[in-house]
Amino acid sequence: MKPSIRRLPDAELEVMQALWGCEIPAARAAIEQHLPASHPMAQTTLLTLLTRLSDKGFVAIQKDGRKSLYTPLVSREDYLASQSRSFVENICGGSISAFASALCSSGLSKEDLAELRALLERSEL
Repeated sequence: MKPSIRRLPDAELEVMQALWGCEIPAARAAIEQHLPASHPMAQTTLLTLLTRLSDKGFVAIQKDGRKSLYTPLVSREDYLASQSRSFVENICGGSISAFASALCSSGLSKEDLAELRALLERSEL
């Protein structure tokens, strides 16, 4: 079992989502372009959050002349797996059936649930 990855605050997670969507290594401007238009972020705020993510071990920063390039050190898949495991353990009391029940009651469409069932049956999860 992989070690748990700490949960990121929403703003830092938003920056990681943008970074995961970029070609790596990514410049600040590329990350900015991947941020949702619904949540604009000042350049200084973005740089502060990238520094925090670096301090937490989520991002590597390398200097390239006057600009910095950013590389994620934690993959989207590893982060999602860790947070999912934490959710099942902490919120569902470790019960997969409680998690499945919550998932089915969450408003997922029948198509989403059928896709999940097919993935489980093909052992792709």
